[in-house]
Amino acid sequence: MKYIKRHYKILEAYYKPGEFNEGRQKMVWMPENANLILNPTSGAPGFSVENVFCLPGVPSILKSMLGGLTNSIVGGKPILSLTISLRTVESEIANSLTKVQDQNKDVEIGSYPFFQAGKLGVSIVIRSEDQSKIDNCNSQILKFVNDKKIEVVDR
Repeated sequence: MKYIKRHYKILEAYYKPGEFNEGRQKMVWMPENANLILNPTSGAPGFSVENVFCLPGVPSILKSMLGGLTNSIVGGKPILSLTISLRTVESEIANSLTKVQDQNKDVEIGSYPFFQAGKLGVSIVIRSEDQSKIDNCNSQILKFVNDKKIEVVDR
């Protein structure tokens, strides 16, 4: 981490005298190779390191900062996803789901437990840039779901 003098000056100018306290001054510390992302709304800059962008979670502040990044963020293929929600528990599908994941290493598959209407369930999310790979995993998952007689539910 390094202290960024330019960042300090931006924040010092933003806050009223006496408001730029010790806690707020900690915001001037950034990773060694960070690039500042100016914040026209609340003063506190974000930063980027290579292809990682650290921005605030407040939607209006985030939106105000995105304009300054139009030449920095390079788009790629959109990530597609499909969710299958099941009336089961993760332990019942873990081995079968692991087999599907092992056969489809270039597809991201996650399982997420949920509790809805007093019943447990698991949502399986399949992500890829390639719809045919999602469709293939979906078929493999639905096969073991049907074999195990697990109920598919709408969420």
